[in-house]
Amino acid sequence: MHLFSRNQHALSARYCVVIGRRVHRIIFRIRLVLVRRANAVYPGMYALVYRSVYKGTVCGTRLFHGTVRADAPGLSRGTDGSGGKERNAMNEADKNHTAEPETGYYLAVDIGASSGRHILAHLEEGRMILEEVHRFPNGMTEKDGELVWDVDELFAQIKLGMKKCAGLGKIPVSVGVDTWGVDIVLLDENDRRIGNAVAYRDGRTRGMDEEVYQLIPEDDLYARTGIQKAIFNTIYQLMALKKKKPEHLEKAETMLMMPDYFHYMLSGAKATEYTEATTGQLIRPDTKDWDRELIDMLGYPGRIFQKIVVPGAVLGNLTEEVKREVGFDCRVVVPATHDTGSAVIAVPTDSDNALYISSGTWSLMGTELMEANCSPESKANNLTNEGGYDYRFRYLKNIMGLWMIQSVKKEIGKDLGFGEICELASKCDITSIVDCNDDRFLAPANMTQEVQNACRESGQQVPEGIAETASVIYNSLAKCYAATIGELEGITGQKYDKIHIVGGGANAAYLNQLTADATGVPVYAGPTEATAIGNVAAQMMSAGQLDGLKEARACVFRSFPIEIYRPVS
Repeated sequence: MHLFSRNQHALSARYCVVIGRRVHRIIFRIRLVLVRRANAVYPGMYALVYRSVYKGTVCGTRLFHGTVRADAPGLSRGTDGSGGKERNAMNEADKNHTAEPETGYYLAVDIGASSGRHILAHLEEGRMILEEVHRFPNGMTEKDGELVWDVDELFAQIKLGMKKCAGLGKIPVSVGVDTWGVDIVLLDENDRRIGNAVAYRDGRTRGMDEEVYQLIPEDDLYARTGIQKAIFNTIYQLMALKKKKPEHLEKAETMLMMPDYFHYMLSGAKATEYTEATTGQLIRPDTKDWDRELIDMLGYPGRIFQKIVVPGAVLGNLTEEVKREVGFDCRVVVPATHDTGSAVIAVPTDSDNALYISSGTWSLMGTELMEANCSPESKANNLTNEGGYDYRFRYLKNIMGLWMIQSVKKEIGKDLGFGEICELASKCDITSIVDCNDDRFLAPANMTQEVQNACRESGQQVPEGIAETASVIYNSLAKCYAATIGELEGITGQKYDKIHIVGGGANAAYLNQLTADATGVPVYAGPTEATAIGNVAAQMMSAGQLDGLKEARACVFRSFPIEIYRPVS
């Protein structure tokens, strides 16, 4: 005779599983506390391996605060010609497990100049797990004589990716969109779009800087905004409208930055997110709000500028129309909507003075400040004070970045992957260098020819083919990074002993090694999905799942592999 019925056996087994999971989580958290304490007490203990009861796997090496020792467990020097490269290994079985999330899913819609993607994230035992749900192309097209973004197609893709989440049965707690900076959408009194969503590489802003400087001297403009001059900044785009299409400004009732427009389409709420707004050169760094006096001075209609909100703000839920189309409801939470603002959240550091490069289409190299530096010296070095999470300032320089490589690939390397181009470039010995920040590389008709012409005009060897052209670009970027670190050290008084490279460019092994060699300091490359990680981290902080920026960055440390490149020359 059985003492328990079949149902009682099942219930008992279920309780055992639940209790086992809870015990496991408690053990994990105790270990995590011990690891953190050990790291605080023994600063030399930089890389630690801990075991997880979860599925009997070894979680692998995790980077905690500080420099990783070359002899730390799980690390090995590269033997593939990568010089001083080291790897923070992640156990594949651990990386690919698919347990249920403890805190719900959060959806980042990360849209770049060439593509966009939907990344679902959740927390699992103190680590962030990512899943790409949808990817789609993006790019500028020509319409009505202007380079424009197809915002209707982009919004259709946003909704399509959300439908895929529903199809997977993974309904997000919230969704947030990030994009590039400076570009705007105008709406009339009936909330209909006015004109095209013109892209920043369009030529309409040529000469608009001089129009602005007739109303406010350039030095005064920097002193009150702290933003680096770039001819495509929103301040110049609005001047182009004022001079060339004044009827658009006259009809406009609303101006939204690009990610704000998509949030409006999702939620029906109009607001401008702080980090994105600062890129336009119309925000005061002291008030963290629109410079209304400057706006009036320039003759822009004050009514179009929306309320400023900060990362983590909840705009509301999806509109009824969007809910019906995607098949679920969720909150719309603004991340740091400027892609670099999100990427900087994901820099895996515990230092308030870390040096980073957010490497992608643009390379944005800088550090964080608690107060903006709007000094003449800062302006002379063309450094910018863009808004960051928690009202920190991203004190950085915009460098042309991998846009040059992307363009050359389209022209003469279509059949090659970026990794292959990197490998080919590493085998070249051409020493020619170009100025990556020269406006000639902003939107040339042919990037390959422009690089060749620049070398020819300066009396250097002219590169031939994809390998040599890419080598010139990579070496030029590394030299630019080395010059920028010198400028930053001179102004901030800080001595930087490492560089964090985050974003897609963290995969460019050759460029990472060149950067370490040119700067003389080790490069910590990763995570590559920094923008999406920072996006969902802001949503998780808003929901109370991560307790502030330091915990978010510690979570990034625990969750993603980092590769280290040490100087070898």
